[in-house]
Order: sequence, then C-alpha cells, then structure tokens
Amino acid sequence: MASIKLILRNDKVGKTGEAPLYLRLIKDRKTKFISLGVRLQPNEWDEDKQRVKKNHSNSARINALLAQKVAEAEGQVADLERKKSQPSAKKLKEAIKGKAATNFFEYSYARCEKQKTTLSPATYRNYVKYLNKFETFMGTKEVYFEDINVTTLKDYANHCSKNLNNNNTTIHYSLTILSIMFKEAQREDIIPVTLYPFDKFRVKKEKGKRNYLSKDQLEALIALEVPQTGKAQVCKDMFLFSVYGGGLRFGDMVELQWKNFNAADNRITKVIRKTGRQHSFKLGSLAIEILNKYKTDNNQPEDFIFPLLEYSDQYFKDNFFRTRETERHNALCNFHLNNFGKTLELPFSLSFHLSRHTFATRALNNGMRIEHVSKLMDHSGIGITQVYAKIINEELDKAVDEYIG
Repeated sequence: MASIKLILRNDKVGKTGEAPLYLRLIKDRKTKFISLGVRLQPNEWDEDKQRVKKNHSNSARINALLAQKVAEAEGQVADLERKKSQPSAKKLKEAIKGKAATNFFEYSYARCEKQKTTLSPATYRNYVKYLNKFETFMGTKEVYFEDINVTTLKDYANHCSKNLNNNNTTIHYSLTILSIMFKEAQREDIIPVTLYPFDKFRVKKEKGKRNYLSKDQLEALIALEVPQTGKAQVCKDMFLFSVYGGGLRFGDMVELQWKNFNAADNRITKVIRKTGRQHSFKLGSLAIEILNKYKTDNNQPEDFIFPLLEYSDQYFKDNFFRTRETERHNALCNFHLNNFGKTLELPFSLSFHLSRHTFATRALNNGMRIEHVSKLMDHSGIGITQVYAKIINEELDKAVDEYIG
C-alpha cells in the first residue's frame, strides 16, 4: 500500500528563505517526490495538520488546492492498485502526474537548444537567463506545466519585486519568457490550450522616458573636445553620424562597410540586423562630412567605415562572435559617451541609443513628415514613430505653460 503525504522540503530552501512543497509518495520503501508549484516559509507550514498556516496571505486558496491535489493523487493510486497488484513507485508517480505530463524545464531548455541556431545569440542568452532565474525561484527542476498556475506567477512576481528589486518591465519580461514556452508547448500539442495561467495574471511594462539631446545639448557635444587616443573620437563621430544619418542603431553603425556607401549619390544601403530588411537612404551634408574624415585612398570595400572593429571573415559567418563583438564595442562606446555626458552635465546618462531618439525628435521638430521619419528609421509601422511625435507635443505643452501661461 502506497502512502501519500505533503512535505515541505526544508533541504531545498532558496535565497528567499522559502522551501518548495512536494507530494511525497512512498511505495515498497521507495520514495518519489512530485512538485506542487508551491513555495512557503518554514513558519507558514503546519506539518502535523498538513496545512498552510493562516499567517500566509493566500492560505485558504492554497489549502483548497492542496486538498484537491491530495485527493486526486489518492484516487489515482487506488485506481492503479486495483488494476495492478504491485505497481512500482515510478508507475504510481506517472499515474499521479499523468503520462502526458511534461516537465517544464526539460522542455524549455531543450527548446532553447533546438532553436539556438535560429534565435539571435542575445535572445538565446535571455531565454536561458530568465529560465535559470525561474528555476532558482522554484528551487527544483521537478516542475511540470500543470504546476505553474496563477498563484505561482503571483508569488514569482512578488519575489522578483521584493527580493530582487526588479521593476515592472523586468518582471514583465521574466513572465513573458515563461509564457512563450507555454505557447510553444501548445503549438506542439504537448499541453492543452486551456493550460495558460498568463491570461489571468499580467504585469505591465513601465513606460520608459525616451531621452534625447536638445539643440543646445547637441551643439555642446559637437563642440566638446575629446581625447584623440583610444576610440573616444570614433565613438563621438559614430554617435553624431547616427544623429545625422537616419538614426542607425549601434549594431548597424559599427559594421558599416565602404561597400554600403555609394559615393555617386551619397546613399547608404544595408540589411538592418534587427529586421533583416534591406534599408537604403540618402545622407545629408553633415553625415557626409563625418564619413570623409575616415576616407582614404587605401579603403577597401570590405573595410569598416568606422575603425572600431577589425574586419575578419569570422565576423559575418559566426553569429555568436558577431553579437559578442558588437556588445563589447557598444559597451566601450557607451563608456565614452557617458563620460561626455558627465562633462556636459547632462541630466541623464548619455548612451548610443539616444542618437536614434535625437534623430527622430530633430527630424520631426524640423518639419519632416512622420511617415518619412518612420521610413528612415526602418520602423515596421508608423505607430512606433508616433512615440516621438508625442514627446514633441509634450515639450510644446510645457513651453506654452512656461512662456505663455
């Protein structure tokens, strides 16, 4: 006869001081543990009464869930023991979990590895990072899709906020990765479409403020003398080129080659890394002036325009190498730009992406049609560009309040 009991695994206490609650199954002196997706502080569990104490804010709801789980497990065990005289502990566990039950972490990590070559390196790393974060919270890999319910998500979000000091945007992405795994498992018919707790609990992203350089701030940056040793001047020129050259992202700026530039009509043509779309646009005189600083008689078509990276065949053939090099040099540029910002006493941290924001707000302020700005920035739709138009309207409102009253 198999025995079933609820056990708080105090040997698996996480950094938060919470321990996972398991359904323990003992058959013929062999023990199997089944995760319930519940984590508690040791002082919140009554071992004798097999109940969550009232000092837990969700004690009533969790106790109802536990009672249901125990009843279902006892029913499955009794049913199997009637059908089979001596079922093993493993068979009993399978019966309780259900043969179709799929381990969430085994599936999710395997999916990441399967799609490693099709995902961008940064996306792959983020998936694994957020899965590791959730695994640390759960305290075990023995977690099935069915174990992850609304209570689990709420507890996880609360943990991210209170114990990890994550903001809403970070919590939103932490949950989004989990929801992606659920959606993929549903598409593969591994779990039913009804098994999706994310419809009942969401954390909205915070609305981030898009900083940009005003006209005076931009002119101050242009006039700023920077060290000619190292890469400080190159980083400054790249930032200004982006401001005057369509707001190119760092990943596209750093790998601009001379073959991307058509001197006959002053046009840049390049496949954008983020979208995979070919993008072509004409450069203005200020952007051309910056390019000419780096033009020599010895330039080869494959050479990078801005001497930050060194060209190698590996760069475009090895996606992980390409991403790593981009991130490393982006950090270098942001280091220099942040120092420039401190020197200029800017009220925000200056990073390369602000060149993109500055381009958009300058273009709209100077009267460029929003659909043209959207096209130059290679946005998928005009709705994305309208964020910048809203910024300008807000600035206009402030000006009216300040100067007109």
